[in-house]
Amino acid sequence: MILSRTWRSMPTILWVITLTGLFLPLQGIAQTASVIKLVDNSDLPSGDGLAAKFANNSQLNQHAAVIFTDDFESGELGAKWDETNDRGGNVLSFSDPASKSPMLGRRSLKVTATLGQNNGGGFTKWFESSDRLFIRFYTKFDKDCDYVHHFCTLRANKSLQGGDRWSGFGGAGELPAGDERFSTAIEPWGNWGKWTPPGQWNFYSYWHTMQPSPDGRYWGNGFRPKTQPNIKRGKWICVEFMIQHNTPGQDDGEQAYWIDGELRGHWRGIQWRTSPTLMANALTLESYVTDRWTKQRVNIVYFDDVVIAKQYIGPLPIE
Repeated sequence: MILSRTWRSMPTILWVITLTGLFLPLQGIAQTASVIKLVDNSDLPSGDGLAAKFANNSQLNQHAAVIFTDDFESGELGAKWDETNDRGGNVLSFSDPASKSPMLGRRSLKVTATLGQNNGGGFTKWFESSDRLFIRFYTKFDKDCDYVHHFCTLRANKSLQGGDRWSGFGGAGELPAGDERFSTAIEPWGNWGKWTPPGQWNFYSYWHTMQPSPDGRYWGNGFRPKTQPNIKRGKWICVEFMIQHNTPGQDDGEQAYWIDGELRGHWRGIQWRTSPTLMANALTLESYVTDRWTKQRVNIVYFDDVVIAKQYIGPLPIE
């Protein structure tokens, strides 16, 4: 099946939906769709994981597999993060404790995007990477939240030093070099306004062997399963995703994501990089909104219990 649509706010692109669950532009000469496979019988874990073994976030934080955590229970906004995007000081705040789930504690991060004033915002954290990474967070879309343009992005930078720590940022429409950058984002996707906001979960990925669009430029490739339910607003959702770095120059990289502990999709055969020093080492947690499909003026998203680890984290234990 071939779709002729406008991908986000980019020029018109023809997309082919492959049987692998990978959404690729119709034209392309790089890594082929046949190389990347949606795994039918994945050996990845589901359900309870590392988080279920600990009573609270402070205990989890001491585990050797855990790289970073933030449950937003203490400290100022962005205290544990390296960069803050809070235009005019009107985007980021802590939630009203009365709105919290007892399982998630006293407060969470509230991101308020207001069309005509800002595009939303969030935080970025740089960290020491690992061959396999798991990112887990809780999120809740306000009952009136519309479509979201960008969400939670994992970026690979040349290093954590100087200007090289920014090599994984920017570059929309350009094919990244295999030793320069790659990124993958777990995002809600609204199917060009056809699905109920905010849409369905989707990987949006940039890497050096991704497929180009008919205009010859590179606007990212999408990954998602053939079917899944729409995202529900007004409830907390446990989102987790994994990336396995490939052997440099080989097609053995992977990515996968879980919703509330359910494995939704697992893909193998991705050649993320050509250099062993290029590693996914920056996480941006944000809600970024544009007026391309979003018509609701104020769009609120909540985040909580962010964890970066070297093994599957899973949902919090139910109290």
